[in-house]
Amino acid sequence: MNDPRIALDMAGAVTAVGVATRHDSAHLHVAGEATYIDDIPEVRGTLHAAFGLSRHAHARIRVFDLGAVRAAPGVVAVFTAADLPGANNVGTILHDDPILAADLVQYVGQPMFLVVAECVDQARRAARLARVEADELPAVLSIEQALERQSFVIPTVTLERGAWRAALDAAPHRVKGRFHVGGQEQFYLEGQVAYAIPREDGQMLVHSSNQHPGEAQFLVAHALGVEAHRVVIETRRMGGGFGGKETQGALPACAAAVAAAKLGHPVKLRYDRDDDITITGKRHDFLIEYDAGFDGGGRLLALDTMLASRCGFSADLSGPVNDRAVCHVDNAYFLPAVRIVSHRCKTNTQSNTAFRGFGGPQGMMVIETVMDEIAHRLGRDPLDVRRLNFYGGPGRLTTQYDSPVEDFIADRLFDALVPSSRYEARRAALRAWNAASPVIKRGIAITPVKFGISFNATLFNQAGALVHVYLDGSVLVNHGGTEMGQGLFTKVAQVVAHELGVTLDHVQVSASDTSKVPNASATAASSGSDINGKAAQAAARTIRDRLAEVAAAKFGVPVSDVRFVANEVQAGAHRAAFVDIVRAAYAQRVQLWSHGFYKTPKIHWDGQRFTGRPFFYFAYGAAVSEVAIDTLTGEMRLLRADILHDAGRSLNPAIDIGQVEGGYVQGMGWLTTEELWWNPAGRLMTHAPSTYKIPVASDVPHALHVQLWDGDNVEDTIHRSKAVGEPPLMLAISVFNAVRDAVSAAADYRVLPRLDAPTTPECILRAVEAVRACVAEGEGA
Repeated sequence: MNDPRIALDMAGAVTAVGVATRHDSAHLHVAGEATYIDDIPEVRGTLHAAFGLSRHAHARIRVFDLGAVRAAPGVVAVFTAADLPGANNVGTILHDDPILAADLVQYVGQPMFLVVAECVDQARRAARLARVEADELPAVLSIEQALERQSFVIPTVTLERGAWRAALDAAPHRVKGRFHVGGQEQFYLEGQVAYAIPREDGQMLVHSSNQHPGEAQFLVAHALGVEAHRVVIETRRMGGGFGGKETQGALPACAAAVAAAKLGHPVKLRYDRDDDITITGKRHDFLIEYDAGFDGGGRLLALDTMLASRCGFSADLSGPVNDRAVCHVDNAYFLPAVRIVSHRCKTNTQSNTAFRGFGGPQGMMVIETVMDEIAHRLGRDPLDVRRLNFYGGPGRLTTQYDSPVEDFIADRLFDALVPSSRYEARRAALRAWNAASPVIKRGIAITPVKFGISFNATLFNQAGALVHVYLDGSVLVNHGGTEMGQGLFTKVAQVVAHELGVTLDHVQVSASDTSKVPNASATAASSGSDINGKAAQAAARTIRDRLAEVAAAKFGVPVSDVRFVANEVQAGAHRAAFVDIVRAAYAQRVQLWSHGFYKTPKIHWDGQRFTGRPFFYFAYGAAVSEVAIDTLTGEMRLLRADILHDAGRSLNPAIDIGQVEGGYVQGMGWLTTEELWWNPAGRLMTHAPSTYKIPVASDVPHALHVQLWDGDNVEDTIHRSKAVGEPPLMLAISVFNAVRDAVSAAADYRVLPRLDAPTTPECILRAVEAVRACVAEGEGA
């Protein structure tokens, strides 16, 4: 019992669940031996591909001369849209996203043709030699331009609940505002890459860095003009995904597969970093307007808000992303009367896509901004206003989309975090400190998170798994989820080890593979462990039950007396090694493999009426962030963060704490440093590490206190755990609000600034000047 991978559950049985086990690939990462797509040994004859990209934001092609490209050294072939054997499309919901643009280009960086050469350098150099002449068309580059021209990729959605207009007009107090929330580049360490290897009889194997291999399989099949059973997508691991590989990993997979099928050679397509950022979509940036009415105590009475997002040139996942934003405008607060207007703007920029939080963070920014506005208007601590508006009490446990809130605990998290972080004492001390500090100003904020867990689209809330037990007692698991560094494979292995009563070293999880588990949902919506863990659990239980019958018969005890513990099978007073019972079962021709399937219960959604229960449960969190700003330079530093996060009964506390820390820091980057900027011609200028600033180790505060909430999920999830992939990112809204508090301190707290995100040094300097000007003009008194 000295094995650190083993713990005792509440009944005293050995368990692999709930143990702070290392990531299954940690030793490989440290040694540099973890195999990513570009590390796979290349098959003899492998060729390399690169896209030729549009230099126009919106144009009709008049001359398309690829002669110099074809004549370049090492070039084997050049393909255009006319060469595709099947569908020219990677659009997932709407078929509006071509693999290769034909006569019309719709953003700078759109793939127009594919070069295949003997080496990657030759392909990339040749791709820049095309002669293209085009007739420029009017380009829509900003949200404001799209709204003015009524340019939308999909129709506007309006949600209305309660008599919001009457309540707003009758409210004793109102606050109005308008601000921008920027987008965010996923900036995964491993870029977009696919390696397509032709097989016999027209079959194709594609190694793809992809969060949704099942969807990529169908898109590749459609591009090749073949049935799905001829295509296998395999993904062992990704070097990060964050949503950027949920749909957009399909483009390199399709292009590489088409080239491989055409040439009869393996073809690898991997983007360099500049091309990757130029081609791919980001987190949607939003323009937000709000008008909120409230009473003298600070209770919200009505909210009218407009959310307009930059979707890019095609729909991609903009529909569900914006739907989730609408569903998360409330965050942790009851909205008695509300109107939410959601515009999905079409622009001549990259087609924006999934990103950790999937619209939820942008929606939450609305209400968290409003809570601070109310508190400032009434001269109250924002903590008190947040508590007052929390869900809870008679008639205050239903969301704006008519879903019950049955598990609300944000108030309890606040009750624990406020004293542990010393929020109230620190806030008072900061105000005194700021009064004596003319240049450096400090700010503090506390914000909650209530995040719905499940796919908005009900059909994706399903998963399958296979579990094989071999004659030596080892176990192989395959499931439909993908590993992008978040520890999904480790957690699923723990679940299976627990069910079979074996130690974790007996269980191996194999690569995600569409030939093993068909029609698998994307690893997204924070649902990976929930649905794939349940599916694997079901498969393992079936095998365990079969083995229990063998052991019961062997030792003459009831099946109910058989237990699986620490690589042993206990049958009453009898003991046998797990492997011995496995061999006995095989000798009796008992099946030693099984499939498992899971579909999330209780959920339903009417997307037309915007009502239902789209989420199985909510994950909660709370964070206190303290920052300092330099009012002369605009520099900001995060000084301290105290976080209490709800992971339910954690499957693996070490991995979950890592996810909380990583999500929080990534969210901080979104709201403070990661600025995307397009020039007037529509070219994305922040397309490399030299021009785009993600957080680094030095940005993490020295005082980072993270704890997991001690409590079970009230719903029957896998071991009563909760999802922890996306919710922690929104804890970083407290950083944004703390910056706002610090800027307000520059004007003796008489003005609460309008602040756009990200709060770059330039943004902070402008805000400091603005609040001081307001005070000088007497507007903030």
